[in-house]
Amino acid sequence: MSIYTSITASLPFIEVDLKLTPQQMSMFINGYKYIIPCQTLLSSKSMEQHVSEQYQSISTTIKNCLRDHRIPTSDKRAKEAFLALQHILLELQLKKVPRTLERRAKHENKIVQSIQCLLRNRPDIVVRRTDKSKVFYIGKATDLARKAEEYMLKTNAYQEITNGRCPLSDMLYAVQKLLSNLVRQKAITIQQFKKISPKTMDLELGHYHGLPKPHKPGTPLRPIVASIHAPATLLSKFLNDLLAPIYLKVTREVTFINGIDVVRKLETYVLDGHFQATTKFIVIDVTDLYTMIPREEALHALMRFLENNSHHGKIGTLSIDAIMRMARLILDTNYFVYDNKYYRQIRGGAMGSAFTQVLANIYMHEWEQDLIKYQAAHNGIYGRYIDDIFMATNENMADIKKELGKAAKKDINIKINYQIDTCVNFLDVTVLNINGRLKTNLYHKNTAEPYILPYSSDHPRHVHRNIPFAALLRAARLCSDVQDFNNELIRIDMSLLLSNYPPKFIQKRFNRFFRVYDAMQVLTKLNCNVYTRLHQQVLYQPTRREKQLQTIMQDVIQSPPVLQDKTWDPDMMYPRYEYHNLAFRQFRQKFLQWWRTYYANVEPALANIKVRPVAATNLTLETVFIRKKPPKQILTRIEQK
Repeated sequence: MSIYTSITASLPFIEVDLKLTPQQMSMFINGYKYIIPCQTLLSSKSMEQHVSEQYQSISTTIKNCLRDHRIPTSDKRAKEAFLALQHILLELQLKKVPRTLERRAKHENKIVQSIQCLLRNRPDIVVRRTDKSKVFYIGKATDLARKAEEYMLKTNAYQEITNGRCPLSDMLYAVQKLLSNLVRQKAITIQQFKKISPKTMDLELGHYHGLPKPHKPGTPLRPIVASIHAPATLLSKFLNDLLAPIYLKVTREVTFINGIDVVRKLETYVLDGHFQATTKFIVIDVTDLYTMIPREEALHALMRFLENNSHHGKIGTLSIDAIMRMARLILDTNYFVYDNKYYRQIRGGAMGSAFTQVLANIYMHEWEQDLIKYQAAHNGIYGRYIDDIFMATNENMADIKKELGKAAKKDINIKINYQIDTCVNFLDVTVLNINGRLKTNLYHKNTAEPYILPYSSDHPRHVHRNIPFAALLRAARLCSDVQDFNNELIRIDMSLLLSNYPPKFIQKRFNRFFRVYDAMQVLTKLNCNVYTRLHQQVLYQPTRREKQLQTIMQDVIQSPPVLQDKTWDPDMMYPRYEYHNLAFRQFRQKFLQWWRTYYANVEPALANIKVRPVAATNLTLETVFIRKKPPKQILTRIEQK
């Protein structure tokens, strides 16, 4: 099939007759990250309110910075400077919006309101974002409810609280009691206590919802417990931040963090002389990992992991016993609301809880030891990304299936499906063995391709500028062949055009990518040698995630980063401003000029301050259309014993 005929605009998955108008359909096609323009212009707030709110936020950040450097914040210069800042904000707010943009904003706002009205009148319809893609799913509420109940019955991981009592107060008491004991034992500091204690003003139970997975037959749901304000959420994040770096350091050789890892491992396999015409690839999928791991066995695995990877029975200042009490508490307080009823998760961990992933990884690491040893003994590749496993081997099919059969029977809680072939898809990579020659390229799921943020979305322009560069970088890392890369370039080009990116804008961003890597001959002549150099250069260039990991994996056992007090850098300033129309594209430039005029150029103490204005965007279509949260009353009810 021609690449040109296989590329279409991203479409929402609609499984119900909504009788959408073409304009309403176009709005859904924009995807859930889309932001309609000029929301401030159409807001019920007055212009003075917008300016006042922006000014209060920005001036507070600036004054804090000035106080850190002992610069007066209320003298004559400060009054003049902050008056000028107010004038800048008012000037930008009053700046006339181009008539065409104003018309478009009002037109799009009218379409959004018509969709909201339609959804209010159709309680039998639900709108969700899809799993692993950025498009909408629209389906019947009864279908999602049936699938959620079928999942609960299948996994037997959830138990309804039949007495109708809200468990929120019990959860809060349990978390506060444990943290207070840890402070008394000097396992955590007062600062750490404050950081991970529940914020009682925002406290609420988690709520269950499912993310549709249209890339799988029958569109099953990925169960999510949204618990951002639950009592144990900060504790869960703390424990994940404590243990995840240790786990990754211990298992880095057999852990994939992305598709780039897979390609690197395979190309090393080729250089080592192990890749042959007989090389086969194995892809293993673990079913319902998070909800199927048994709780007590997982905690025992965690205990063994801590005993093997601690210093004198401690990680930092925390004893193994303290960590185990935290872990058990997190699992014991997995309560949530679904269909206006209270439930408790009695098996596995909540999908949405930070600690669940590291606990599942630790449990899986014990399970996978036999496969790791088998692959090492036979010069094979083994690597896992959470519940997806990739292997490469030269062993015969009978021996492979025998080993996989042993793995399938090792633990009744771990259910696996596998595929063995010379061409497989793993994460976002397609891997092929063509008569002993390795070939890799990007894997495109038919049901999840493509989505690119529309050019008309009211995001800061640097977001749009980064999209072509990032897409080309990903393609150059994963495609081993120049022709495959060229196909990806065409796909990216066409997808950008379908998302209304101007041709000149696209060409400029493409040219920048090839100039940065000194590879213009790839663009102009498809030069194979130049592409090979480009591919190797970007493949081994550390990703942002890898750079972050390097900074936190120095001494993860005796001095874990999460236990270190973060020192505020007084030489950094991050003023946040509301980005909402064309005029505020000029804010960054005007603010930096204001800062230099009144402070940086006249105060030596402020000359080296790094100023990083941060744009806060307006509401996305996800926020506008998706309603999945139960009534606040049922989430926040505090009941006394």
